Amino acid sequence: MDDRAELSDLVSRLGLWLDDKSPSDGRAVFTEDAEAHTLGGVAKGVEALVAQARRNHTVPTQHFITNPLIDVAGDQAAIGANLLVFFAREDGLRLLGERYELRAVRTADGWRVKRVEVRPIWEAVNV
Repeated sequence: MDDRAELSDLVSRLGLWLDDKSPSDGRAVFTEDAEAHTLGGVAKGVEALVAQARRNHTVPTQHFITNPLIDVAGDQAAIGANLLVFFAREDGLRLLGERYELRAVRTADGWRVKRVEVRPIWEAVNV
């Protein structure tokens, strides 16, 4: 697989990992020193990132990550993508329209996310 295909796959694995309620320790997606800057807070280190994801994804979710723009420079990559997240709460749906800014690095085990930054664009509640 070429770098862009592997990185696109990594972005998809990130969304599925979140929707599966982070069943694994996250090391198949993130580096040990990964950082996440999201509406749910800031987490540094893969264990803190896993804990944050579990804390903020307690209801069924579905992450749609689209239009990835991938810029590869050697063993590093920048990925921008649109993100649409559905939270299926008992009192109704919460929808978030956001922009992902990801940084990835090539490791001995393949590409991994080193940094996640989410920029909110819109939100709709109880739709």
